[in-house]
Order: sequence, then structure tokens, then C-alpha cells
Amino acid sequence: MRLIRLKAPGGLKNLKLVEEDCPEPGPGELLVRIRACSLNFHDSMVALGKKPCADGRIPLSDGAGEVVAVSDDVQEFKAGDAVVSTYWPRWLAGEPTPANKSGELGDDVDGYAREYVCMPWHSQGHRQTSRIWRRQRLPVPASPPGKP
Repeated sequence: MRLIRLKAPGGLKNLKLVEEDCPEPGPGELLVRIRACSLNFHDSMVALGKKPCADGRIPLSDGAGEVVAVSDDVQEFKAGDAVVSTYWPRWLAGEPTPANKSGELGDDVDGYAREYVCMPWHSQGHRQTSRIWRRQRLPVPASPPGKP
């Protein structure tokens, strides 16, 4: 599979397209074929080297796709399900804490700039399918609601 790795210390010239073996889901994991990623401010800071990360990190903190395989102990998802990632995969409920806000994808741990990813089932959400067509552009707000 193809993926992008960021060589330290960062910078656009240090983004490298590489080939690696496709992962297989371990206990509690889903194998997801990534169909879409987003590039947000956090990701640009990582790619530019302004937010340091480990050498060889796979960037991008958001991804969406379809489940290809599930481990035997996962009942919540099945092959073919449409899924979208969560930004903090360890924040399952309650108030935010340093512990549940750790593990930021794309800088603390490998992110979604790849064709296939294995992630814990609880870090994915079911995605509603809609009539969005390939190469269709969608408006994305540049600031939170109510902010200029």
C-alpha cells in the first residue's frame, strides 16, 4: 500500500511517498480503506515542522473510508461499513483530560495519509452515506460558528 511518511525535522520537502505492506487488524481493531482525508491547521503545523513529531510519522489527523476487515472480537462494525475517524481516539466519554486527549493522530501516533489503516474500533464512527459525488467540492467553514 502507498502512504506518506514525514522525515524529521519536517517541511514539505520531507514528505515522502513510500510503499509498505498492508496491515492486518489485531484484537479490537478494524482495517479501513481510506477514501478521504482532510488537511487542517494542526496537520499543516506538523508537516511544516512547526509541531515536532517522531521521524517517519504518517501525517493527517482525520480520515474516512470503508471497513475492509474486523478482528473476531469486534461486533460493532462489519466489512462494508462506512466510517469516519475521531480526533482524540482515547476520549470515549466524559470531560476532557490530559490522558484521554493524548495520542493525537498525525503527530503523537501515525495518522491517515495512507491507503489502509488499522485502528481500534472505538476510534471510528459510523458515517451516514449521502449523495456526495467524486470530486464534488463542499463548503467548509474557516472558523467556528459565531466567529468572524
